[in-house]
Amino acid sequence: MPGTDTLVSLLSRTELFKGLGADDLEACANFFRAAKFKKGQTLFVRGEKATALYLVAEGRVRLAISTEDGRELSFRHAVAGELLGEIGALDGGNRSADATALTTVTTYRLDKEDFRRLWTVRPVLSERLISFLCGRLRETSGQLESIALHPMHVRLARFFMVAIGTRKPAPGKRLPLELGMSQGELALLLGASRPKINEALGKLEEIGAIGRTLDRIFVDPLKLAEVDGSHA
Repeated sequence: MPGTDTLVSLLSRTELFKGLGADDLEACANFFRAAKFKKGQTLFVRGEKATALYLVAEGRVRLAISTEDGRELSFRHAVAGELLGEIGALDGGNRSADATALTTVTTYRLDKEDFRRLWTVRPVLSERLISFLCGRLRETSGQLESIALHPMHVRLARFFMVAIGTRKPAPGKRLPLELGMSQGELALLLGASRPKINEALGKLEEIGAIGRTLDRIFVDPLKLAEVDGSHA
């Protein structure tokens, strides 16, 4: 289990807590409690009353919604250094999605009463909350735009670009990309069928933006950026 120093480091990487001073981060860290989940275990379910937010320390958590006819849409994966369940903990409302551990997951839990106490007594955290919520709104708008306006291979190119972040390949080489999920899980995350994902992968491979082996994907960031810029 990660120690206090690791917890403070994780908090400093989150969109909500980053930018806080060392004293504020340590004070916040003191309210978090460790919680572990097995692969396939549910952290929370849609519709239940929110009681806490979670900071992922190790593993991967899928956030998804399900329809009455059994269809499922994954809209986000939370990995180490990311928060989940923060909106419900903020307003005390019901959960808007299911959260399921895709691997063995280690988290830190912050109860909503402690969360409220922290932003009440530490004004800098209240300021961070405003920036955080604005960022979430922009992120949601971008997701809606991508789904509504861009074809699957463009959406997939954007996904790969986010996944590689600022990493750069060696000259003349593609960059190896570890997705950490199955193709079926990728399809759920992008709101598509597996055949559509296969088709999009094939198109990106055809134009040289990616290369594939049996178990790995190699990406060309420059060509991915061209795909994203063309919206073709």
